[in-house]
Amino acid sequence: MKEININTRLSVFESMQELPNDVRDLMQKAIDVRKNAYAPYSKFNVGAAILLDNGEIALGSNQENAAYPSGLCAERVAIFHAGAIYPNAKIVKMAITAGSTTSATTKPIPPCGACRQAIFEYEFRQDNPIEIYFMGETGEVYKSNSIQNLLPLTFDKNFL
Repeated sequence: MKEININTRLSVFESMQELPNDVRDLMQKAIDVRKNAYAPYSKFNVGAAILLDNGEIALGSNQENAAYPSGLCAERVAIFHAGAIYPNAKIVKMAITAGSTTSATTKPIPPCGACRQAIFEYEFRQDNPIEIYFMGETGEVYKSNSIQNLLPLTFDKNFL
């Protein structure tokens, strides 16, 4: 038997004010679109903003449904929007913010497993890492240089 050691490296910013200006602007767009979330069941609103290499920004907020699996997370709404409207553009950066309407969310909230896989699909397809910044409503912002820091054992088309 042998062991595999997997390490993850993230950068931590104390607040949005420490972010580079372009990332702070992108995060503000994620905060603004978070207000459009439809989350009557979870009361957990998420916003995502994606910067593409053509300079366009794709936005998404979570959209719930009483038939729970039928809803969609903000990250996938934004990614699929980008893929549908700008199919040849590469994703450069993604900003994600999440907040509860019932309690304060001050810790960074990473993408769920399904969203990590969706982000990886685009990162794999474009053969370029995607910078991912995520936070709660306030407080620290975490940065990952690639989805592979958040999903180290990836599944791609080569397994099919």
